[in-house]
Amino acid sequence: MRLVVIGNGMAGVRAVEEILARGGKFDITIFGDEPYGNYNRIMLSNVLAGIEPEDGIFLNSLAWYEDNGITLRAGTRVRRVNPFARKVYADDRSVTRYDKLIIATGSTPFVPDIPGMRAAGRGFHQGVFTFRTIDDTRNMLRYARGHRRAVVIGGGLLGLEAARGLQSHGLDITVVHAGGNLMNQQLDPQAGAVLKRSVERLGITVELNARTTSVAGAEKVTGIGLADGRSLPCDMVVVAAGIRPNAELARASGLTVERGIVVDDQMRAVEEPDIYAVGECAQHRGRVYGVVAPLWEQARVLADHLTGADPDAAYHGSRIATKLKVAGVNVASMGVVGPEREDDEFVVFAEPSRGTYKSVVVRDGRLIGATLVGDVDKVAFLMQAFDRGLPLPEDRVRLLFDLGGPSAETSAAELSDDAQVCNCNGVSKAALVDAVKQGARSVTGVMDRTRAGKGCGSCRSLVEQIVDWAAGGAAEVDPSANWYVPGIPFAKPELMTEIRARGLRSVSAVFAELAPGGTEDAKSKMGLASLLRTMWAGEYVDERDARFINDRVHANIQKDGTFSVVPQMKGGCTTPDELRRIADVADKYQVPLVKLTGGQRIDLLGIRKEDLPAVWADLGMPSGYAYGKSFRTVKTCVGLDFCRYGLGDSTALGIALESRYQGLEGPAKMKLAVTGCPRNCAEAYVKDLGVVAVDGGRWEIYVGGAAGAHVRKGDLLATVATHEEVITLTGRFLQYYRENANWLERTYAFVPRVGIDRVRAIVVDDADGIAARLDEAVQEAVDAYRDPWQEGRAPATPGQFRPALPLLQVRAR
Repeated sequence: MRLVVIGNGMAGVRAVEEILARGGKFDITIFGDEPYGNYNRIMLSNVLAGIEPEDGIFLNSLAWYEDNGITLRAGTRVRRVNPFARKVYADDRSVTRYDKLIIATGSTPFVPDIPGMRAAGRGFHQGVFTFRTIDDTRNMLRYARGHRRAVVIGGGLLGLEAARGLQSHGLDITVVHAGGNLMNQQLDPQAGAVLKRSVERLGITVELNARTTSVAGAEKVTGIGLADGRSLPCDMVVVAAGIRPNAELARASGLTVERGIVVDDQMRAVEEPDIYAVGECAQHRGRVYGVVAPLWEQARVLADHLTGADPDAAYHGSRIATKLKVAGVNVASMGVVGPEREDDEFVVFAEPSRGTYKSVVVRDGRLIGATLVGDVDKVAFLMQAFDRGLPLPEDRVRLLFDLGGPSAETSAAELSDDAQVCNCNGVSKAALVDAVKQGARSVTGVMDRTRAGKGCGSCRSLVEQIVDWAAGGAAEVDPSANWYVPGIPFAKPELMTEIRARGLRSVSAVFAELAPGGTEDAKSKMGLASLLRTMWAGEYVDERDARFINDRVHANIQKDGTFSVVPQMKGGCTTPDELRRIADVADKYQVPLVKLTGGQRIDLLGIRKEDLPAVWADLGMPSGYAYGKSFRTVKTCVGLDFCRYGLGDSTALGIALESRYQGLEGPAKMKLAVTGCPRNCAEAYVKDLGVVAVDGGRWEIYVGGAAGAHVRKGDLLATVATHEEVITLTGRFLQYYRENANWLERTYAFVPRVGIDRVRAIVVDDADGIAARLDEAVQEAVDAYRDPWQEGRAPATPGQFRPALPLLQVRAR
């Protein structure tokens, strides 16, 4: 039978996956508007924020379609369906016959009819964007570069995610929301107020009860107008005001459409037994759903019915319970947001100063609603109680705090088989248990097989509990989880021992000697190259194909294929001559953006690959290593000479540290700072290694700090009296970290893992007697230093600085 699916998104492809899992035998054709494979739309916010690469959100490879005999018509829009002739008409004039048809066209962004939003005959005004597709995300990222202020219209989940994502690219963000509180579809006013406070702490401005009435600007956006007469200046507008079912195709084809395509309990279109609809475009019993979990339930019922696996399967609607991160804030919501009858029990705990809000609504002894903001520790039990009607403790406050309720182990055991564990990828408890029964005995193996935990990651702890429970408390530790790189079966200490014993000085030699069958693994090359440079310093044998593009050309690749060049400015200090040279280079090479970085450097963005050697030569400055897994910068404050609060010469010490350890290779990037007093203007407390001047002419050394997506104050390593002691302990700590950290493990994860007491014992007290060896090893690395911008001006290989093909040509090939 010929099965045609209109929609290559999460709903359509999930329905096909369920059909294949039931052994359904169909000749399958899938049409998709977008010229890509199936991807996880939920993860676009992570792509926007730079947390996740585009490749990381695709759910099915092109090989998957081929392996399952599926014809994929990506980038082909269906214009009309003829239910009588059973034909599908596409915009490429093709006509495709079907025996069964699934419509999964999803939803479209709701764009209010606001004057100035659209340019006459040209779609949106320049600077106005929606946030729904990969192309939307790319366009936003491209436009954000070089612009300073953005307004996001809509304070729901999507709007807040867009705001946080754009903020990570340096824009000033204002969220304009017509409602009285953020996420008003999921949160009550008090919970919304707590969320607003948390969002504003991030530096995002929130305007509530603010209706946008106009978008200003002739050629491009310059601001928006509000109903109260105010205007907000901006050069970018993102519309995230909600979604609407995309049912125009169905309506044009004569199907019954209200808000969405009207379907019965088997997901069949009304009066059309051979046409099904699933996902956000479908309307079932008067409801349409804009979250993921109902989509998976609908796909299962549709597949049961279509394949005959369970002819009586029926979809009765979904009870919505979600747990997610909104702009970095944990939020969970299920059922009603507040009491609806006089006898409803309503328990609330709010601590706005800490960003915490919890509430539960109980009716006739059953949990009918719960809201959690900030602290979501009790969400697993609450979701089970909401979904399954579990008995509740008489003292209702125990629903909000760890004073009762089932243990984690009991929660995993009592969770129903069809309970949704991973909302992002629609994985149930039964799917996890089946994966264990089929031989995946480790958490990593189960996650690889089911995709659970590979979305937002909020379900990972529950996945671990279920896997351990399903394995009878004997879940295996995946041996590869401890390997330093995926292609070599050794943990880091054993790997280093083997490399030293065999004298392996190149990546290819390591693969030949230590990889199973001598097989090279592309994902392992970068980590091995970094480790070998750490171990052998000047004796390392460099192989260009073992490097990431950044390391091959000594610059940071950008989304459009150009590069970022950041010259070194030790301690953030520069001279008029250096500034003139930077200005001349920016003019000569038509650099589109010159930007001050957070590390007190100047970044030249948009350099073409073939121009890199000439740019370095004209600058005549050393590399600032803004691209490497290495020692990056030493940020400093003014220090002793000029600041009236200064207690120590932070500038001189910062320059000394950067001069000594510049470019030092590591498992991950290393950022440093030296500040002249505890006022901490150089932010030393939240760096990989920070030095702070204190009273008495002494210096405190902190390690393991972070101030990015992860925020952590560093641990105090030592207090010393001289610059020389700071430099010695800094080098010793960095060498210990280089030798013992996992690949890509930042110090903020390494130090807590090892323990600051243990780190202090080794680095300061020399408890293991290796301090002298660490000092010698870091000195060897310092002695082997060569500035890559000087040595790299002559291409190491003929194609080192050859222009790359445009991204679209690469994808086409």
